[in-house]
Order: sequence, then C-alpha cells, then structure tokens
Amino acid sequence: MKYYKELQLKDSRTCILRNGTAEDGQAVFEIFNLTHEQTDWLLSYPDENSFDAAQEAEFLQKKTDSADEIEIVAEIDGKIVGTAGIECTFRKYKMQHRAEFGISVDKAYWGLGVGRVLTEACIECARAAGYTQLELGVVADNERAVSLYESEGFVEFGRNPRGFNSRLTGYQPLVLMRLELD
Repeated sequence: MKYYKELQLKDSRTCILRNGTAEDGQAVFEIFNLTHEQTDWLLSYPDENSFDAAQEAEFLQKKTDSADEIEIVAEIDGKIVGTAGIECTFRKYKMQHRAEFGISVDKAYWGLGVGRVLTEACIECARAAGYTQLELGVVADNERAVSLYESEGFVEFGRNPRGFNSRLTGYQPLVLMRLELD
C-alpha cells in the first residue's frame, strides 16, 4: 500500500508521512528499538525485538507491496521519528473486515502532533483498504494516547484487567478500543 503526505507540525516543521520501504530497514529498526526503550507503554521491550535491520527491510517491503496493510514512517528533517501501521486482524471472511493499529513516536517529538497525523493517516489507509473497523489496545495509564484515540473517534469496547504486564510495574489494565469506518 502506498501513502505520501507532507504536513506542517505545531512547531512549523514539515513532517513527511510515507510508506516505509526496504531502504528504510535500518532506520526503522533503530527507531523501533529507541521508542520501545523510551516508554514502558509499548507492547514489547527492545531485547524482545525478533527482527534485525534486514528483516525489518523485508517487512517494510511486504507492507509496501500489500493492497490492504501498511507501515507508515514519519520523517522530520530527513530523520524517521515514528512509525504506525495497520494490519488485517484475520484473513478469514468473518473477521477480515477488521484491522489492528499500532504506533510509536520518538519521545523527543512528543507533543508536536506526530502521533495525531500518523493516527489520521492510518485511519485514512484503513478506509481506503476497505476495512470497516480499526482496533487497538492501549495501557489504561497512557492517558495522552487514550485521549488522542478518543478525539479521533475511537471508543472503548472493553478492558482486560491484566492485559499488560510491565517489567517495572506489573500487571496493568489494557483498554480495547475500536473505530467504525463505515
């Protein structure tokens, strides 16, 4: 799936949103590890990353070649500062209308609107791909993320009280959210 958009952020810098390609493998590998080290709210730790840069490049190329999945990179001043993507929940008819959404942004760029524009781009791509529901899971204590998702129209449809297990704080509730796209 292809995507490209240039936007102005809150600090007046230009942010380029585009599908990640094989050429971005090393940079995406590095930003993945950085963002997963910076916050405890993402779904894995850097030492759990099963990809190397070459495998990341293959993953990005697969998403670029896909008709209904994508991994979008946010680039500021030539540097990848965040990623977000959508992926089909399940390829069987009864569930193929659903896509999962995931996002991460370098903490140095929080508060500039990068998370919002990445979220909006993924919503746009999910609609274009024909999904009718976009889903995510977010740690309940991640109030900024919950607020962002709610402002984009996501609604809570459940909570898993022990859905997230942090090495630092133990079990935390995971908020399950969805956005109807039709």
